[in-house]
Amino acid sequence: MAEKINIFAHVRSICKASLFRICPPCLAALSRALARFHSNTQRQLVLFLNTAHFLTIGVSLALVVAFFLYAVDGRPVKGEDAYASEESEEFLPNVREIVGEIRPGDSLSSSFRSNGVDEEVRESVISAFDGVMDFREMKPNDRYTLTLDNDGSLVKCLYESGPLEVHAIERTPQGSLAAKKLDVSLDCRTVKLQGRIESSLFAALAAFKEDAKLVYTFADIFASKIDFNTETRFGDTFELVVEKYYKSNEFVGYGKILVARYNSKEVGPLEGFYFDQGGKSAYFDHRGYELGESFIRSPVPMARVSSGFSYNRRHPVLDIVRPHLGIDLAAPMGTPIMATSDGRVRFAGWKGGYGKQIILDHGGGYQTYYGHLSRFANSIKAGAKVRQKQIIGYVGSTGISTGPHLDYRMAQNGVFSNPFNVKFRPRSQLSGTQLVLFRQDFQSLTQLASSLDDPKVVVVKNVVVTPDNPISML
Repeated sequence: MAEKINIFAHVRSICKASLFRICPPCLAALSRALARFHSNTQRQLVLFLNTAHFLTIGVSLALVVAFFLYAVDGRPVKGEDAYASEESEEFLPNVREIVGEIRPGDSLSSSFRSNGVDEEVRESVISAFDGVMDFREMKPNDRYTLTLDNDGSLVKCLYESGPLEVHAIERTPQGSLAAKKLDVSLDCRTVKLQGRIESSLFAALAAFKEDAKLVYTFADIFASKIDFNTETRFGDTFELVVEKYYKSNEFVGYGKILVARYNSKEVGPLEGFYFDQGGKSAYFDHRGYELGESFIRSPVPMARVSSGFSYNRRHPVLDIVRPHLGIDLAAPMGTPIMATSDGRVRFAGWKGGYGKQIILDHGGGYQTYYGHLSRFANSIKAGAKVRQKQIIGYVGSTGISTGPHLDYRMAQNGVFSNPFNVKFRPRSQLSGTQLVLFRQDFQSLTQLASSLDDPKVVVVKNVVVTPDNPISML
């Protein structure tokens, strides 16, 4: 069935439809053009169209009309977004940004000069940051961004001396410059790393492409229990749950190791769970026993000090002045000598003027020395493990000695100290309320470690670092 249609009326209605969003001025121009065309033709075009084909032809006509307007007006029809963009561009501030980085040997002045920053801006930056940050502490790779107005005056400055150290200067409505430390938003992702030892702990964790400081921190948790340099065995397994911080999706550092486990064929299973006792944090096993180093005060409790620690002592035999970097403990011949802490025998034999001597490694860089012994206890030889208070030898007078005594020395990383003055982190056992709180944390951490076995589980939280809410990283 055909239908009589006025083509001009329908073109107008199509252009008004939401499908063809032509702006009102363009629609008015289209109406006027159609009117002129209609008056000049002396007749009205009448088409007999099949109703089913009307939409297709209508759309085509609308496109032809749009092209006609483009040709007549000399420019494309702009939509609402285009007009809005054109208007907003008129109000963009006229500013200039200078981005710089402190290089080795740079001062703030030299860095600014190399980036074309004048002296007035430099003085404005230093004056505004006075009391907020100290440029004497700046270091290579610090970055800054200066925003200057059309007159070259400072509008804003952003100075980053690390992922958590971000300071800013901004111009106030009154025209002055105000400086402050900015809050930093981080993502904290808790992840689980686990594997097996094939050569060393370092190599095993390096396979995860983690920083060496994570390896050292993990090893330090068990420093009093195992020497990862000599006691690792093929097939040992490890597991750790650690926090990793990201800023704008870029890794910036490690948070806390929450759970640490090491299954050693040499010393057995080891475990450590992070626990904060109101600002004092440490690692404890599932029973609430603290991990860490602990030394008894003296390897011969009933002895007397016959010579103290000194850098200027006259030797009783050699009659010369030289340092005595230990404590002489006089006791009867054959008095038992105890190991002051868990460790491993590094040396057991004759050592010049020290006579028969034992040297123990305790982890964490600590070593203890026992000299002038009459004999060694059974099983004491290089490589043997010892426990705290285990008998390792007996008082004697071997080597250069005037009588039976023990020469006891202690060093950390090769530096000798008076063993009676060294302060050690005490090994403690939680009790009462602290033990109850620890058990709650222990249950939560155990469940967290178990849930992270599922690769679909990701634990992420947002952390805002402020002066009142700082975080610590490894």
